Amino acid sequence: MESSRDRWSDWLLQRRFGGDPQAVERARATLHPVRDRVLDQTLLHEAAVLLDVGCGDGLIAFGALERYPGCRVIFSDISQPLLDHAAALAGDLDLLARCTFLHAPADDLSALADQTVDAVTTRSVLIYVQPKLAAFQEFYRVLRPGGRVSIFEPINRFAAPEPPHVFHGYDVTPIQHLTDKIKAAKRANLADVSSMIDFDERDLLGWAEAAGFEDIHLRLEAEILAHTEDASWESFLHTAGNPLDPTIAEVIEHALTPEEVDEFTRYLQPLVSGKRGTRRMALAYLWASKPARALP
Repeated sequence: MESSRDRWSDWLLQRRFGGDPQAVERARATLHPVRDRVLDQTLLHEAAVLLDVGCGDGLIAFGALERYPGCRVIFSDISQPLLDHAAALAGDLDLLARCTFLHAPADDLSALADQTVDAVTTRSVLIYVQPKLAAFQEFYRVLRPGGRVSIFEPINRFAAPEPPHVFHGYDVTPIQHLTDKIKAAKRANLADVSSMIDFDERDLLGWAEAAGFEDIHLRLEAEILAHTEDASWESFLHTAGNPLDPTIAEVIEHALTPEEVDEFTRYLQPLVSGKRGTRRMALAYLWASKPARALP
């Protein structure tokens, strides 16, 4: 069920939206305010150097290049295809002279010397990192005294795991025997996702403090809402929630018989089309400073 290509670029550039162009537009409308809020807390100036850890397709990095015309940005990611994608975009925008590309995980930025950047940003990165304190320690190390870290992370523990009778926010009590099989098949073929649900906002604060940061701030936004977005059944089936997830279609192909797929579809498709489900989500913004007279 796992893609043979680089799973990070495959998800971010393809599987994330299930082939639904409207979902892409909805995501842009949602993500641009996130980008702006993360950048607001960097307090960058035009001559600054920003390290964007887990840059992905460059949402925050390109936002910084546009907002601060004189700044330089280090695009860092564990996916070389995503770095190549970002580099191609930078070339198209005539921005390569202000960009550096670093292939590295968030918890090992050893290719960068101590105290070499003015700000560090991340967006939905630490959820994929097991040694999260080590990542904060690396952010601290590469920052110059007085530098800032600004991160955004979903708090998945707020919504996971779902109750047995709930599937992607929909009450599936009448077909729980089918969704139990789907969930079991997914667990059996899924990479270790413990890093995505093994922390909450209090842990983020604790790791930032333990790494040496001061003036630490965190804003938590949590909501439980009825589904309001128009999502096609095909998009629902073919969207992967994160790079480690198979799509629902990929799972049911292995978990259910054709007759069971029909039963699953007859029950759940009207709920999805009718938006008769609930979305639970919690998001955390954290920003902090390295002491102005900090040692490396």
